[in-house]
Amino acid sequence: MMDALILAAGKGERMRPLTNHTPKPLLQVGGRALIEHLLYALAGAGYERIVINHAHLGEQIVGQLGDGRHYGLRIRYSDESAGALETGGGICKALPALTTDPFVVINGDLWTDYPFADLPQSLPGLAHLVLADNPPHHPDGDFVLRDGAIGAPGQIAGSALTFTGIGVYRHALFANCEPVAFPLAPLLFKAAAEGGVSGEHYRGRWEDVGSWERLAALDREFNAR
Repeated sequence: MMDALILAAGKGERMRPLTNHTPKPLLQVGGRALIEHLLYALAGAGYERIVINHAHLGEQIVGQLGDGRHYGLRIRYSDESAGALETGGGICKALPALTTDPFVVINGDLWTDYPFADLPQSLPGLAHLVLADNPPHHPDGDFVLRDGAIGAPGQIAGSALTFTGIGVYRHALFANCEPVAFPLAPLLFKAAAEGGVSGEHYRGRWEDVGSWERLAALDREFNAR
């Protein structure tokens, strides 16, 4: 099974004041931290080795999750306390700890029922992205999916879908990268333009918990079950 990297280094500025004292991945939904929902889902899907990057209040993440044995996992950490490196830089810094090729990357601030065991264990190209229907707060989407291939809007015909923050990547996508702050999106658009990105449209439940309103709504749903 592939290694998985959970991106948990963001400040969560749109969720202040909640994130002034609690890192966003530790905010709770249904009595469990967002990142813990992901850890249990990954363990249930057969994953064993997890890397988590952290920066803002990262010591809380390490203190709560520990070495992962409570979740049936082995967790290692990529420390960005000297300065968060954005998505691309964060992945680049964590590469030495990711022993499989390809590997999975998941944003630490989402909730989903996506079956992680179904992610492809090998790739013909450099990346595979999971896309979803556009939520109200992101109506224009990110990528177009056609016949299993992903392109930028205008590059291939079709309506754009939203990137869920769940992807499978080859180490080669980050060739010659440096562990400095840079976004992931330009690498993905470049690889897509060269025909190196596959994808899928997930029609199940996926929530980008990017505001305290969406966090509260999801929490109410869990508590009502």
